[in-house]
Amino acid sequence: MADTLIDIRELRKYYPVKAGVFKRHVADVKAVDGVDLKVRKGECLGLVGESGCGKTTLGKTLLRLHDATSGRVYFDENTDEVEALENRLNDGQADAPETKSLRAKKDLTTFTGGRLQKLRRRIQIVFQDPSNSLNPRMLVKNIIGEPLVTQHELGPREIEKRVLELLRTVGMAREHMMRYPHEFSGGQRQRIAIARALATNPEFILMDEPTSALDVSVQAQILNLLKRLQREFQLTYLFVTHHLLVVKYISDRIAVMYLGKIVELSETGELFEAPLHPYTKALLSAIPIPDPETKRERIILTGDVPNPVSPPAACRFHPRCPFAKDICREKEPPLEDAGGGHIVACHRWREIREKGWDLD
Repeated sequence: MADTLIDIRELRKYYPVKAGVFKRHVADVKAVDGVDLKVRKGECLGLVGESGCGKTTLGKTLLRLHDATSGRVYFDENTDEVEALENRLNDGQADAPETKSLRAKKDLTTFTGGRLQKLRRRIQIVFQDPSNSLNPRMLVKNIIGEPLVTQHELGPREIEKRVLELLRTVGMAREHMMRYPHEFSGGQRQRIAIARALATNPEFILMDEPTSALDVSVQAQILNLLKRLQREFQLTYLFVTHHLLVVKYISDRIAVMYLGKIVELSETGELFEAPLHPYTKALLSAIPIPDPETKRERIILTGDVPNPVSPPAACRFHPRCPFAKDICREKEPPLEDAGGGHIVACHRWREIREKGWDLD
């Protein structure tokens, strides 16, 4: 599991804001702003944060459903070759012909045409709402078989056989092949979406809040299905959600995102036991305890989430942080290794680790 499957470097996705009669470009919505993240082979990496923090945008930019504004994404590349390319870019050789040629082969943000289509066999997505992600005019047989038709991998009979195999894998049967999406429950529709994602035998699947539109009991079934499929097919997940208990159950590691940036990354158990970033602590304090006799101190953050068009300078969390100091308003905190693979972006994480919330 130590090998890196996806290596994200300084990834940015800005949406232009235009105004006036001539629709001039006046600003940018900085949805994803300089994210560095690595996803290991075979793991489920959870990505959590408030609505609007850029979680889904990061995932869709990674899959090239959105084009990145800048940055690099390497998928299953040799580590030494990636570092050599990064060194050339950092040394100011980005415009050199050799650097451009090497980046065109390694960086999936530059892929186009057949190279991009070939990559799509290896990376897939399961969307949040299966009611919207499944074509209501297509039979289940055609919905699941569409990726195979697009990739020109199999003939008609082989596709039908593969579709039946996938349906059985996700707990459905032959009689479901000739039905339309509206004839199924929400949980069944999500199973169909998962089967479609598995059609091309991908290595990586982006799970974009796949259980948020489902009832609690159905959520549990889908989560157990995803865990079983991960074991059987050696899949790697990026699991985007705002539900902390869901991500605790399914994820090996968790990355916390705030206003377009990663602020903390750690193994799941350690993050829940000893969070270091004030924002992470506030998120975890909001988890309800299923015992009316047990009370937990709720941390209420003051103010609203800042506007991503003009985010705060330096630390983006400092306007809402109860422990912000002058350095937090003057200098952006880098992602630092806090030991044991725990990474955090906070100037005061050492004090928080030592003293908890009782800071001066």
